[in-house]
Amino acid sequence: MTKGNPFKIDFFKQESIAPLIMFRIIFGAILLFSSVRFIYKGWVTTQYIEPQFYFGYLGFEWVKPLPGNWMFLPFVIMVISALFIVIGLFYRYSTFVYFLCFTYVELIDKSNYLNHYYFVSLMVFLLIFVPANRDFSIDVLRRPHLRRKLVSAWHIGILKFQMAVVYIFAGIAKLNSDWLLEAQPLKIWLQAHHQIPLIGNLLQEEATAYLLSWGGCFYDLFIVFFLLQRKTRPFAYIVVIFFHLVTWLLFPIGVFPWVMIFSTTIFFSVKFHRTLLLALKSIFKWPAYVPDKIDAKPKANSFVKLALVIYIFIQIVIPFRYVLYPGNLFWNEEGFRFSWRVMLMHKEGLATFYIKDKATGRTIEVDNSDYLTVRQEDQMATQPDMILQYAKFLKSEFDGKTFSNSTKSITLRDPEVNAEVFVALNGRRAQLFVDKKHDLSTLNYNLKHRNWLEPFEK
Repeated sequence: MTKGNPFKIDFFKQESIAPLIMFRIIFGAILLFSSVRFIYKGWVTTQYIEPQFYFGYLGFEWVKPLPGNWMFLPFVIMVISALFIVIGLFYRYSTFVYFLCFTYVELIDKSNYLNHYYFVSLMVFLLIFVPANRDFSIDVLRRPHLRRKLVSAWHIGILKFQMAVVYIFAGIAKLNSDWLLEAQPLKIWLQAHHQIPLIGNLLQEEATAYLLSWGGCFYDLFIVFFLLQRKTRPFAYIVVIFFHLVTWLLFPIGVFPWVMIFSTTIFFSVKFHRTLLLALKSIFKWPAYVPDKIDAKPKANSFVKLALVIYIFIQIVIPFRYVLYPGNLFWNEEGFRFSWRVMLMHKEGLATFYIKDKATGRTIEVDNSDYLTVRQEDQMATQPDMILQYAKFLKSEFDGKTFSNSTKSITLRDPEVNAEVFVALNGRRAQLFVDKKHDLSTLNYNLKHRNWLEPFEK
């Protein structure tokens, strides 16, 4: 960053490598813990082996889970790759392999989508291109000529940028009437914590919901700017820890708070990171750095600049793609994913599907639990694209099936798939979401506006 302006970056200015090395170790440890935890919790089985049907992403429906227990393979590979990232062994290959395995797993079923999974994919992708193994790594022990004390500013700056995107866009997303004027969905969620000792009654107060709503918005919008300033950084990081510990205690959001608490250390001063790195080197008796030649400042690379500008542009534009669609974003969810809208809505749905024989008019009600896990059904019942995908799956599942009763048998030929779906958004009464007059199996699954949804009534 240029002197006097903490927000302007000279891409190729030389900076200490210490923050990059510490980030590799810290973030790699998070990846290692998360990968082991996923296996330990049994989620590989419940999310990727047991389901009969998977909600693939548009354009990636071809991504399927490996058969049976082979699905553990990518997770085992992730554990090994994460360990290699921490110790800096075969670093480029390890980050690339982790990125491929992690992104592959996340593309299998969108019902498992979480913002911090998307964040992890992006950060590991960026780590592929930064030299975070050029000091305090097994790679350097194997190949001493790799060792460096300095790196270009963009290597650290792009990681800070990605962190900033998460926070700032999460704050922008909170600038809506439900969050600020109605304190929803926090009013709903805090009511569920009345049993917490000492603070349970306080959480029931309406004022608490408003305080947390406005405080959360202010935090997301401005925390990065306070972290960038040396004078405000210590106080800002205390707020980071407090904020994420509170969300971890109150809400079921997994390791996301810990990911953010530790990843935010990338904003700390070079002196802080250098002190930590020297302490680690002392513990492990690391050999002193005696360079053969002074690290030379690399020449400005036009390709690198262009790639960075394109990446930054994409990260800024994607969260705003929702403006291309009419209607309420929280209702139709067109442009909702991959836009850092973290814990912004409480949606409950009831989806009943019907298979209709065109020849006889006979209708069969589908038991969703025959085909979907509890998690999948909960996610599907409020998300239009998943409703449509499930309808098309049911069409293929029932087409050609024969049903018998006491008088005759009926073989379904090109049946209709209808659904009656009711959804309640942020504490409002349930409203009709999908009318069963539509044959969902005939509708196209694409990026166009879903005009078959019922309009949102405020």
